[in-house]
Amino acid sequence: MTAGEPAGIGPDLCVGLARRRVPARIVVIADRELLEQRARRLRVPLKVVDFPPAGNATVRAGALLVRHVPLARPAVAGRLDPANSRSVVRTLEIAADGCRDGIFDAMVTAPLQKSVINDAGIPFTGHTEFLAERSGTRHVVMMLVGGGMRVALATTHLALQNVARSITRDGLERTLRVLRGDLIARFALAKPRIVVAGLNPHAGEAGFLGREETDVIIPVLEKLRRERFDLVGPLPADTLFNPQQLKDCDCVLAMYHDQGLPVLKYASFGAGVNVTLGLPIIRTSVDHGTALDLAGTGRAEIGSLIEAIRLAARLVAGRRRTRRGS
Repeated sequence: MTAGEPAGIGPDLCVGLARRRVPARIVVIADRELLEQRARRLRVPLKVVDFPPAGNATVRAGALLVRHVPLARPAVAGRLDPANSRSVVRTLEIAADGCRDGIFDAMVTAPLQKSVINDAGIPFTGHTEFLAERSGTRHVVMMLVGGGMRVALATTHLALQNVARSITRDGLERTLRVLRGDLIARFALAKPRIVVAGLNPHAGEAGFLGREETDVIIPVLEKLRRERFDLVGPLPADTLFNPQQLKDCDCVLAMYHDQGLPVLKYASFGAGVNVTLGLPIIRTSVDHGTALDLAGTGRAEIGSLIEAIRLAARLVAGRRRTRRGS
């Protein structure tokens, strides 16, 4: 697990893990002094055990296994400091490379503050894009799970003015292939049914409200249906998220971030999980931000992190079953 933004609630969540039972052996990648300082502030007893542990050291309740990555400067809860951004990125590199090299089975990420990383002069769009580049993966898909739904995105962290021109036939086809492939391989859905949202109001209304549906989305769906993809749509996003449409749906593909995620987060806030599909490694994350105003207060909710760990553990177990079967 990476601890995320040092001034945010990520360290609080890591400290909270020491008192929770989870279906995995967790290694926190962070500055050990940061975790100890935050634990003192939260008045939570904490013992830090270096990873890898010496000899046969065991990690008992109240302790955390920690792979130490020092910060440039002591972090202050709620106060962003670009000087620490390089260390934050380094935690991601260690986690991703450790998964690639078999040191770790999966990575779970606490939230980052993208703006402060960019303020430090480090180009950074988000975890999803970073992990794609780090692993040499050409196309990845962001999907959130929660509230009885799965919602994937055709585009991720883009300004709204850039969304329409970023939705291309090639990109949408790749997204649907990755999405369907991982729903089968990782979520054990033999024939996943995917409901696809339109981009424009009323799904373009036959071209009167935009031509992306007619020129891009529909041709891709028709092509993939001929390959036996079970696809519905494109449907108007304002009526897509209703029980009748979703009852036989395994996943919704939204065209952009704020089209699909507000509904899922309303239904599952505090227990949603972000999953990156298409990677050669397993990565899950919390579904919320850094909550700088809550850092160090003891009011941060750990539910989404616990669900992210549980889902990562299930995906690891499924991968092992698949490998044994092959």
